Amino acid sequence: NSSQTRTLSFLLGGFPAWGTAQVWSALPLCSTYLLALLGNVTILSIIRAEQSLHAPMYLLLTMLAVADLGLSTSTFPTMLRMLWLKAGEIGFGTCLAQMFFIHTFTDIESAVILAMAFDSYVAICHPLRYSSILTNSGTTKICVAFVVRTALVQVPLPLLLTRLCFTRGSKLSHPYCLHPDIIKHAGSDTRINSTYGLFVLLSTLGLDLLFVLLCYLLILKTILNIATWREHLRALNTCISHICAILIFFIPMICLSMLHRFGKHVSPQAYAFTANLHFLAPPILNPIVYSVKTKPIRRRVLRIL
Repeated sequence: NSSQTRTLSFLLGGFPAWGTAQVWSALPLCSTYLLALLGNVTILSIIRAEQSLHAPMYLLLTMLAVADLGLSTSTFPTMLRMLWLKAGEIGFGTCLAQMFFIHTFTDIESAVILAMAFDSYVAICHPLRYSSILTNSGTTKICVAFVVRTALVQVPLPLLLTRLCFTRGSKLSHPYCLHPDIIKHAGSDTRINSTYGLFVLLSTLGLDLLFVLLCYLLILKTILNIATWREHLRALNTCISHICAILIFFIPMICLSMLHRFGKHVSPQAYAFTANLHFLAPPILNPIVYSVKTKPIRRRVLRIL
């Protein structure tokens, strides 16, 4: 009888200092989840109802809202179940499924942010060719390609985890399952899993971030060649909402990746805060940012209110 086995479940963590206040802490978390659902569903409804919004930029915004809905639905329910029902255990198969969907929707959101950066680049650097470069059918094909890319690289992750053995009573660092967190508790050789996980991270999020930065370098170069400051500000104003989405998504993600790989002595509170910020902030803030900064959507929201 070994102390290691192909465990049937994991113990969830992530709220180390909340103690008896867990039930009351679930109330603002539940409100946050409902706000994320309301915001993204509102964006989707407005874009579907307004025929004038059936354009490439708004198709990408639709894809971003779908990714945010998937990400929030993959994370919030487990957290609420843990806080309200004090159910801190999750089955191995359920954990792998949740991990797959969390990483899948994260990669899709990253890819959509890259597509939006390309949209901004074409709109500012090649405005006369915008309608010929970015069509509705072309944008749809780009979105489908991103989904296929994400599925192809993410499917092996849970399959590789099934070959590992885990210590009994393994407690995760978060109230949901993440690949770097799971392999830390494996009792067998994880070099293949770590190498492939790093490859997935670099080939999706890392590559997307690199191309986003390249797009904005080209945008900045074009803007600096414009004659007047008023035109500088007008061009930059079209990118403000997208820049906010980039910062909201990538900064916590980079911090979380660094903590998982190099922060062996970091407190559990730091893990919990960074992970929750990464997965909970974009679904809440993206609809607010785009509702405020996108005039047709803002006008329709005010009309509804």
